[in-house]
Amino acid sequence: MNVLVIEDEKPAARRLTRMLEAIELNVLAQLHSVEEAIAWFKTQEHPDLIFLDIQLSDGLSFEIFEAVNVKSAIIFTTAYDEYALKAFKLNSVDYLLKPIDEEELETALKKYRSKFANNNELTANLSELKKLLGSENSAKTYKKRFTVKVGQHLKMFPVDQIECFYSENKGTYLHTKDNRSYLLETTLENLEAELNPEKFYRVSRKFFVNINAIEDMVSYTNSRLKVKLNHFDEQEIIVARERVKDFKEWLAN
Repeated sequence: MNVLVIEDEKPAARRLTRMLEAIELNVLAQLHSVEEAIAWFKTQEHPDLIFLDIQLSDGLSFEIFEAVNVKSAIIFTTAYDEYALKAFKLNSVDYLLKPIDEEELETALKKYRSKFANNNELTANLSELKKLLGSENSAKTYKKRFTVKVGQHLKMFPVDQIECFYSENKGTYLHTKDNRSYLLETTLENLEAELNPEKFYRVSRKFFVNINAIEDMVSYTNSRLKVKLNHFDEQEIIVARERVKDFKEWLAN
């Protein structure tokens, strides 16, 4: 059986690969991001089974299925909480809690072999899962302000005063409406869980933008979009091609 591992934590990906190879499954590749997975699926024959983490380094794994018609069964590997696990059960999609246990892995594989759903069911399940996970997110509370250190002082910025968050030279910054940037002691990955998705969207690996700070959008090369904010002009903000469709839907909501 040919399988694919999509997991952004490389040690976890290597461990799972070793476990799969130990039971004589053929691991075609280890992929670590939405972008990498989309590129792989467009040029390679699809595997029988995918072991898929929900949260990848550059977004939710559901984005893969919006860009590519994947013809494989899926077993999710997840660190999500009970709510998400309930969603998996409701939709008859199997899952493995990380760190993955060998016995649970074998049980999931047996379930796959005996109850492999067809692609139509799989698509419906993914759509429903995304909806359910979105419902969970809507019940969350998000950060209302960020504090940064400036010399010996602490400055506080309400999220409404922030145009964007971006990464540069291994640092993470916020940029304010008064056209200043400040270094944060966090990462864009951490911000993913802290920012209200109704107000902020991660257009690429490097940027979150505030919907209220968007001044203009223009078509860009390779079916991408270029976003212009009211004040930020330190570098170009480009919506990654695989995110354009979702970005437009986000704008319309």
